[in-house]
Amino acid sequence: MDEALLRCKESGRLEAGCDEAGRGCLAGPVFAAAVIFERPFGKRNSLIRDSKLLSEKQRQEARIWIEEHALTWAVGRIDPPEIDDINILQAAVKAMHVALAELKPQPDFILVDGHYFHPFPSDEAPIPHSCEVKGDSRFFSIAAASILAKTHRDEYMLSLHERHPEYGWDSNKGYPTAAHRRALKKYGPSPHHRRSFRLI
Repeated sequence: MDEALLRCKESGRLEAGCDEAGRGCLAGPVFAAAVIFERPFGKRNSLIRDSKLLSEKQRQEARIWIEEHALTWAVGRIDPPEIDDINILQAAVKAMHVALAELKPQPDFILVDGHYFHPFPSDEAPIPHSCEVKGDSRFFSIAAASILAKTHRDEYMLSLHERHPEYGWDSNKGYPTAAHRRALKKYGPSPHHRRSFRLI
């Protein structure tokens, strides 16, 4: 275990979990969430695990629990024009920074799902962080962040679907399904598609 993370766990300081949703989509923003729970955790919810392992109904139930029981949480998003400008990897990290900046209080340590992150904040003494591959299946706070990022993004894509029902975003949420690609061939890209991605 990373020495800084071990000190954080032993001292009971505030640890934020971060994760993103929507990196692989053809349309819509990338979302990220940051979540802090008080230590000790107390009673945990068995639904708080990797969001990909949950049904849509379970994710909604878990979201309600997280938003009620977390010490603090926030969600950030980066829209397609900026994704096209800075690339999706940088946009995902920026969305995490947006979420982290909204946390009150700020964390003493940051756990990030995956293997890539920029120090936060970048213009001050950075908060220590650790990148954790498959962290959403190993850390409670990252799992919670994965659920918030996913549910908030899905909710946003449903609102876009009402304006652009032809792409089927109520079911594919902007991911590159066969039906989504067929719609792109028929109707062309919408203002919400990522032009830097291979759309067809």
